[in-house]
Amino acid sequence: MTRDIIHGVINTPEGQAVIIDTPGIFKDRKSSLTAKLINKAKEAIAGVDVIIYVVDPTREIGAEERYTYGLIRHLGVPKILVINKSDLPKNERPFQADYEAWSDNFDAVFSLSALRASHIKPLIDKLISLMAEGEPLYPPEQLTNVNNYFWVAEIIREKVFSVFDKEVPYSMTVETDNIEDKSDVIVISARILTDEARYKKIIIGARGAKIKEIGQLARRELEQALNKKVYLELEVEVDKHWVERME
Repeated sequence: MTRDIIHGVINTPEGQAVIIDTPGIFKDRKSSLTAKLINKAKEAIAGVDVIIYVVDPTREIGAEERYTYGLIRHLGVPKILVINKSDLPKNERPFQADYEAWSDNFDAVFSLSALRASHIKPLIDKLISLMAEGEPLYPPEQLTNVNNYFWVAEIIREKVFSVFDKEVPYSMTVETDNIEDKSDVIVISARILTDEARYKKIIIGARGAKIKEIGQLARRELEQALNKKVYLELEVEVDKHWVERME
């Protein structure tokens, strides 16, 4: 559910690769938000050396997959098809063969498991071999282009969707207001923004049960990542104009 253009930096003895994670394509949800996300995705693939298209073999090829496939298939750069979730039994990947049928339009096809990080190295080796030569874009110690405020907001947003699944619309976001690293605890203040009051009530839940669950899940992951106690202050606000402020 990426909404922003995120860079992930891979450094190998052979060179540096910058993976550009684009916003997703949502053709069945017509709104100003999805229109902005599609435009962001189109802008992100302009000027890249290689395109990696990651697909989910548990999901039937639908309008979003066909649109993305059509968007990239005629671009004049090398393309790699990655079929994810190879850790699942074959009977739980019923559409694997449908995606493999696209192979002729790709320079390479890899089946791997992002969850278990298996069979990743062959993909990286192939990616590096297809890239044009040039100077590194990032210093070796930098792994991404996003800051901690963005990263914290994404963790909280993911927990909202994990708690509610489809009860809360996609037009919800999280903004991190402050991160204060104290001697024994990291204090984080953040707001969950939605565009309708009825969704605010759902997110808060009866007697605050849902917002408490979201906070607990997010805090647990943050503490594991930061290796320090986290105090997370979460609020829910109605903001009908947050989509308009997206860059």
